Amino acid sequence: MGELFAGRYELVDPIGRGGAGAVWRAWDHRRHAYVAAKVLRQSDAHSLIRFVREQALRIDHPHVLAPRSWAADDEQVLFTMELVRGGSLAHLIGDYGPLPPRYVCALLDQLLSGLSAVHDENVVHRDVKPANILLESTGTGRPHVRLSDFGIAMRKGEPRLTGVDHVVGTPGYFAPEQLLGAEPDFPADLYAVGLVALYLLTGRKPDARALVERFTALGGMPHAPVNVPDALWEVAATLLHPNPELRFRSATGARKALARAAELLPEPSFDDEPIEVFDQLGPLPAGFGPRGPAVSPAGLRRRPAGDEALEDGEFLDGGSPDTGGRPAGPADSVGAAGPVAAAPGSETGFPLAPPRPAGPAAAPPFTPPAPARTPPAPVPPTPPTGVPLPVPVAAAPHATGHTAPYTALSALPGAMPEPAGTPVADRPGTPVTPPARARSRGHAARRASRPRPALRLVAGMYLAAAVFLAIGIWALTA
Repeated sequence: MGELFAGRYELVDPIGRGGAGAVWRAWDHRRHAYVAAKVLRQSDAHSLIRFVREQALRIDHPHVLAPRSWAADDEQVLFTMELVRGGSLAHLIGDYGPLPPRYVCALLDQLLSGLSAVHDENVVHRDVKPANILLESTGTGRPHVRLSDFGIAMRKGEPRLTGVDHVVGTPGYFAPEQLLGAEPDFPADLYAVGLVALYLLTGRKPDARALVERFTALGGMPHAPVNVPDALWEVAATLLHPNPELRFRSATGARKALARAAELLPEPSFDDEPIEVFDQLGPLPAGFGPRGPAVSPAGLRRRPAGDEALEDGEFLDGGSPDTGGRPAGPADSVGAAGPVAAAPGSETGFPLAPPRPAGPAAAPPFTPPAPARTPPAPVPPTPPTGVPLPVPVAAAPHATGHTAPYTALSALPGAMPEPAGTPVADRPGTPVTPPARARSRGHAARRASRPRPALRLVAGMYLAAAVFLAIGIWALTA
């Protein structure tokens, strides 16, 4: 596993190196994605001020690669950006040499679009060069440019960190006024774009000093270099004029002139070799896959397969890296299977399902089919209150002369099957005693169990009744 920086960024492998520090491919344990992390090499006050300036830039544009977040750990600091995989324009020229003019127009248009957004923020880049112009890995499709590395960029009006006798930037891409100690300004970035245009059209680094001498000697625009179309040379020469007042006023003005020049270029031929932007990043080292490290540090939540990127602050109480961030359950106790190693030829380090043993698959257990369910027999409507119920008719005798036994309702055709556990006497087809007889026997039993009145009490009651009757008859006849 790589070094964990500030409890969040796990450094995977170095992918670049610059004047201020190294650029690493890193795994962001909070956002669950790979990022490019620039680790500051020095920690003196001068470097920290530049770091603060660079990480403070927040330019949201499809052709600008600006910092997204930063972190500090002990004596080191870093900031992160999106991970761009297609390399730089320097890689592209190294693979193909001079590029077709129409392809160059597409690259320059996107570069000027991103530079216009930077200038709109009142920021001077000061280091526009092929190595700082990155490409997405789009294959043979339309290229996608990202302007990067704002390490020495500054806002106009901010105090300079160097003296007027020092020039900051890359040798060979300085504007003439920079060599004379002028304040950084937008025309200097446009001059560097002109040098990039010549680099893409000729396949080699232009000689800036020789260009200035040619402009000065002729007192105007020199002739176009070999294999550079005149329409494109007019745009590049305007960008490369030694006098900043005679260049384009803005990146937007240069884009408009470039669009007019592209209309004058011949159509591409079918014999032209297609330009393909490859993935310049090497394979992930052992222990890392497309979804991150195989094992996350303790206390950090891993991203389950298929989940979208999570929000910030993904520390789980009771979670475990081996359970996908959820609290451990009974299946995760001792004896449960641990993380599975990546399959051969696969980059993923996520736990995979164990392989099934070879051989014929076991037949599934036989399940008897459920009995067909038929609708129950219709129930006759209940008669209204006060209407006498019809007397049931006795069952007709069979041909043998015997009476059919009374059976439960569930034995009738169309009745619902009885659930399991039904008593034998209540199952379908089992003869039972008619309900009337059951009621008479119960009534007799209840009568036998009732307490009877005493014989003397009954005799006294009869005697008293006879006396009262005799008195009544005498009274009527007297």
